[in-house]
Amino acid sequence: MLLTDIIVNRIKAKCDRAITFAEFMELALYHSQYGYYTTKAVDIGAQGDFFTSPHLGKDFGELLAVQFAQMWDIMGQPVPFTLVEMGAGQGILAVDILKYLYKHYREFFNALQYVIVEVSPGLKQQQQQLLQGVADKVKWCSLEEIPANSIIGCFFSNELVDAMPINLFSLQDGKLGEIYITLAEDDSFIEVCNAPSTPKIAEYFDLVGVNLAQLAGNYRSEINLAALEWLSTISQKLQQGYLLTIDYGYTAARYYNPMRSQGTLQCYYRHQYHNNPYINIGEQDITAHVDFTALDLWGDRCGLQKVGFTQQGLFLMALGLGERIAAISTDNANNLSQLLQRRETLHQLINPQGLGGFGVLVQSKGLLPSIPLTGLTA
Repeated sequence: MLLTDIIVNRIKAKCDRAITFAEFMELALYHSQYGYYTTKAVDIGAQGDFFTSPHLGKDFGELLAVQFAQMWDIMGQPVPFTLVEMGAGQGILAVDILKYLYKHYREFFNALQYVIVEVSPGLKQQQQQLLQGVADKVKWCSLEEIPANSIIGCFFSNELVDAMPINLFSLQDGKLGEIYITLAEDDSFIEVCNAPSTPKIAEYFDLVGVNLAQLAGNYRSEINLAALEWLSTISQKLQQGYLLTIDYGYTAARYYNPMRSQGTLQCYYRHQYHNNPYINIGEQDITAHVDFTALDLWGDRCGLQKVGFTQQGLFLMALGLGERIAAISTDNANNLSQLLQRRETLHQLINPQGLGGFGVLVQSKGLLPSIPLTGLTA
């Protein structure tokens, strides 16, 4: 049975023959047999549908390692210090972090326990193969399997929140509605607008301080209720330490702007992007930008204090990327091409129109205000 058929049958089983977009996206990306992240995510990278910062070389992971080492120092060098990477891709970032810590921060490395939370069986298999050399340092588990109030260390993610299932909403003549997926006569997918499926949708805008009356005309966008549930779970698991979230997104004032009247929903298929989630089902990524204001304010309600928010480019520069760029020498003509390529790669990490413009949000729990994090000092 095709994933499309599974979704069609799910819709037909509903008394109103409609599902929320969040339910549609959950099936399209995470169905246990046919979801994109179950079967397709092994193609992440240059030949796949998209690439992430770790695919541009070791620098991203090594600079994150520098930040984690400082967190350990600030917290009084606890043993163990647990790093929980949520959504670890192919394991490239974990390898870069662990290798750099082993070489340059051996005492921290010895105190470290590395946990990977991964929902994709295919990616988990790749991670385990790549991390064979440090198998005693790494373990895999679900977020639910981590005991409450047990983690002393840091939860972190890179481009995870953008892939969480979202609810689509619509404003028509000032009235708030939700967009559902139903079926045409030929069982193709069509959208309909109806009353919100949960009062949490209206409450979301109260949380982030957005006045819907200012969004005139026919306006549609998305909200990420799953991200708020995720934050609540992280706070329950974290006894003391940090949460580091890196992703593309905006503050709420920029996100829910009259000029952005069609939201941020994007689909990625073989490095091409478009905004039609109803094709290539199970074979394409579906994402939406992250509302960092919501993460900040909901985190505060959950007991996660905001440490700082910055752009990835500034974060990496503060951690030493500028020095790495400056150290690239073009004196040796034999390696000129390689050196120029490396310089271009490092510049991609800080390009404000690309990866460098990603948001970096750091939150903490159980820590008194103390030494500022290096990555947030730019």
